[in-house]
Amino acid sequence: MTRLSSVPTTSAVPTTSAVPTRDAATRPPRRTRGLLRFVGIVGIVMSAALIAGAATNLLLERAEQSQIAPYGQRVDVDGGTLNVVQNRHSGPPLVLLTGLGTAAPGLDFAPLIRQLDDYSVTVVEEFGYGYSDQNAPARTVENITAELHDVITQLDIPQPYTLIGHSIAGFYTLHYAHTYPSEVAAVVGIDPTVPAAKAETATPAADLSASAGPNWQRMLSTTGLVRVANTLAPTLAEPAGDAFTASERERIRLMTSWNFGNDAVVNETALMGSNAQKLQDISYPADLPVLTFLASESLTTIPHWRELHQTQLQNVTRHELVELDGGHYLHWTQSDTMAATITAFLAG
Repeated sequence: MTRLSSVPTTSAVPTTSAVPTRDAATRPPRRTRGLLRFVGIVGIVMSAALIAGAATNLLLERAEQSQIAPYGQRVDVDGGTLNVVQNRHSGPPLVLLTGLGTAAPGLDFAPLIRQLDDYSVTVVEEFGYGYSDQNAPARTVENITAELHDVITQLDIPQPYTLIGHSIAGFYTLHYAHTYPSEVAAVVGIDPTVPAAKAETATPAADLSASAGPNWQRMLSTTGLVRVANTLAPTLAEPAGDAFTASERERIRLMTSWNFGNDAVVNETALMGSNAQKLQDISYPADLPVLTFLASESLTTIPHWRELHQTQLQNVTRHELVELDGGHYLHWTQSDTMAATITAFLAG
């Protein structure tokens, strides 16, 4: 009897090559994936909104600028072109310089210019202001002084003239009077910035690349966000008081949107500390009359504001500190009092 050997058999199992799969444990939870998807959608929508806002803002700016004739006259200087506003009256010459970031100095000083009717008034809009070019050489105190002197020379403003500077222009009147003492008859400060108050903010290393990288402030303007803010809250851009016409207010609001955060002003802001350090050891000439208006608001909010000005003027034989009620932009609300005080001071 032949015995058959048993051969073990197995059922056929199809074989497949191993395919790496992501372990379920490493996958983001469904809720997290949903959140990431939502964030991505929001980011896309916001980007689209910003692009649309920038396009709309650009179209509106072009339309506004084509419909509104520029004021003043253009003067070429080293590095670009500056805008100048003159009342073209006869009388002693006055040169007005604006504070940091003022969108339209030629309009900002309008109430004071009207009160100074007996003087020949010139407002020099520096790079980044009003209708002047918005790109400029480094905003060092030396460059700003040289540009101002070039403009005054080209306009044939009679010497000596009086410099009137608001806020940060206190730096430039100081350096200018120190550099060209024989050309300046007097200096008037409108709540002017004192170098000693800003010297500690100097950052020399950062100053070397003050305008490097994205200009985030300018993006607020180009995307239309500044325009929206000014529309919703007009007082953010429009001056206080009742000394401005409706047309002037509207134009200041529009030019704030056009000029906000431009490269020249951003660079000037970044160089404020280093400019202050350069000026710490500079004084006004002892025989130069200096009149300074101090805002009551600044006296209550800025430590040692009066003392800083007294120290700066201690070598000046004839100087006056006059306190006026109001905010930093005193010429918005106190132009009549300021004009009368200036006239009496210069007559003396």
